[in-house]
Amino acid sequence: MWDTLIINPMVNTLLWIYSAVGQNFGLAIILFTILVRLITHPLTAQQMKSSKTMQDMQSSKRWQEIQKKYKDDKQKLQQEQMKLYQEMGINPLAPCLPTLIQFPIIIGLYQAVIRALAVTPVQLLDLTRHIYPFINASALIPLNSRFLWMDLNQPERLFLPLIPFGIPTLAILVMVTTYLQSKLMTPPSANPGDQAAQMSKAMNLYMPIFMGYLAYSFSAGLALYFVASNLVGIAQYAILGKANWRNLLPAMKKK
Repeated sequence: MWDTLIINPMVNTLLWIYSAVGQNFGLAIILFTILVRLITHPLTAQQMKSSKTMQDMQSSKRWQEIQKKYKDDKQKLQQEQMKLYQEMGINPLAPCLPTLIQFPIIIGLYQAVIRALAVTPVQLLDLTRHIYPFINASALIPLNSRFLWMDLNQPERLFLPLIPFGIPTLAILVMVTTYLQSKLMTPPSANPGDQAAQMSKAMNLYMPIFMGYLAYSFSAGLALYFVASNLVGIAQYAILGKANWRNLLPAMKKK
């Protein structure tokens, strides 16, 4: 079931794009990322809507009255907050859901990239079992795994003169772009100490580290997907006018 619904469509989409762009697998991954972002746009739109609803709730008169009334009773404040969430149909985890939903895509993409970059006879045989009949596999495989300075089948490292170790540039870019995207997606909070704000703050801190670790440990093809996905996500929010630039510019927060 996993292969039928996730792996096979991803492998064949990647191979089709790879063929269409002159057998450049790095470019194929970037275009595949844009395609995934377009398909999951409804999730992004729902995330924006949930974030706006939560922001409206936090600035509402009723919520401010609840904060005043129970300012010395954190447990009661949280209970009233959750009750208000339920009344307004707000899911405090909604801003995190698109990121969580991406995990099956990430796992599937990693497996698809590994299979598509098959080199040994056993791997090539396994790959042929996932290819649809309309894909001319004999003209495509084995795939060219080189992209810029990277071997997309291996963890990325950039080796420079006079530096005795490889620099994980993609892993660094993944952490930076993940952090930027999470900050830009987080709406301003009327009460930085409430539960939702604390959860968002924790996610903004730990998610870039986690994604950077995956990019550092696994193939460069997966890390390239992370970077492309983050950049497309940032552009998507900016174009829709939903990017909260104040989270990145402390001077603007004071205004």
